[in-house]
Amino acid sequence: MTVRPPPHATPPRPANPPAHGRMEFMANPVNPPRGMRDFLPADKARREHALGVIRGVYRAHGFDEIETPVVEDYARLHAGLGGDNEKLSFSILKRGIRAEALAAAAESGDVEQLADLGLRFDLTVPLTRFYASHRAELPPVFRSIQIAPVWRAERPQKGRYRQFVQADIDIIGEAGLLAEIELITATSQALTELGLTGCVIRVNDRRILFGLLDHCGFTPETHDGALITIDKLDKIGTSGVVDELRGIDAAAAERLGEVLATIEPVLTGDGIALTREAISAVLPDGAAEDGVANLSALGDALAGGLPSGVRVQFDPTLVRGMGYYTGTIFEVAHPGSGSSVGGGGRYDGMVGRFLGQDVPAVGFSIGFERVVDLIELPDTAGPDAVVLVYDADAEFADLLSLKRELVERGHRVRLEKRQKNMKTLLARVAAEGFVSFAAARSGVREASALELRSLAD
Repeated sequence: MTVRPPPHATPPRPANPPAHGRMEFMANPVNPPRGMRDFLPADKARREHALGVIRGVYRAHGFDEIETPVVEDYARLHAGLGGDNEKLSFSILKRGIRAEALAAAAESGDVEQLADLGLRFDLTVPLTRFYASHRAELPPVFRSIQIAPVWRAERPQKGRYRQFVQADIDIIGEAGLLAEIELITATSQALTELGLTGCVIRVNDRRILFGLLDHCGFTPETHDGALITIDKLDKIGTSGVVDELRGIDAAAAERLGEVLATIEPVLTGDGIALTREAISAVLPDGAAEDGVANLSALGDALAGGLPSGVRVQFDPTLVRGMGYYTGTIFEVAHPGSGSSVGGGGRYDGMVGRFLGQDVPAVGFSIGFERVVDLIELPDTAGPDAVVLVYDADAEFADLLSLKRELVERGHRVRLEKRQKNMKTLLARVAAEGFVSFAAARSGVREASALELRSLAD
């Protein structure tokens, strides 16, 4: 329904009319919000190709895809399970909030008074809530796929965005090593089929990390803080780690520095094989035997079972920042990326926070945004993508008939009106992935009458 002004009414005028009759906001560049991106067709095609490969491999390995809401309860997102990511979460204000509530929250410093929901910062917290909600409907061992966007209030920079896609697989309900084996083999195949060669999967066990800290003299209550510092080893080096840890326990920091000094040269070389002998050789005697046994068994199982070009190595300095990991942890490195292109680990205690009983769980996430920047689209397979160039007097019914027939044959078809500069038109559609074109003459209604010409000529 259109509301019209009464006769002879004068329409309201803006207090400060923009110059030359243009809307004022049009003078500024129209960009997406900071830390978020638009994707042009070529970028979108690359992303969809990658998603298709990842989905196909994961489904072939017996995983089932689920979907969860983009928001979760504020209290759940801030339950201490998300590590530093909780500090980067976007909160959603409660509905109908009043000025007095704002004032009370400001005075008390309690943000939870203002927000009851938040955007998910990863896919693991939603998954555990999903499993707790639907456990009765799921198999005893549940293998899930989640591929979806997440949001973090990052400081935008190259490679860091406020909205990005995660591609996760998780196994819930399997306490044995088979879960880690399945995750690593499936992810290795996905990366290989994406065309990424030279991937190295770095593996550690949280129990080994805690054993190292105990050996050096750190008390249990200092472990979490110490691990945060050790996680910076690749950035600040052994001396930097020791300097930071002196504030916790100077003597323990020095002993840890001695251990790291022996490990660092080995890591920068050919790496440490995932065998009992190699693992034990770089660790203090008796440090976390259960963790060593776990990783050596994993190495034995994976030997010869990974795609060509994918290697698995032990890295005793690998931490993974999320506090919910309880056992095996892993990250994927690729020579084309300065950061990891995937990672995950076992988080046996997390699901139990919702159910009140322990449920084993382990997950692996591909760093989709980093991976998609490393791949190239394969040559188009199947029928050509065809452009039909038509004249201004062409009959719509003829064009529709031609397009319908070609689409039914499996072609991708686009209609383009003839231009004076055909060279520019053909160059543009070739860049968009079309490989042939034909003149759709007036009166031609059957594809057999078309003369297809290659855009490469």
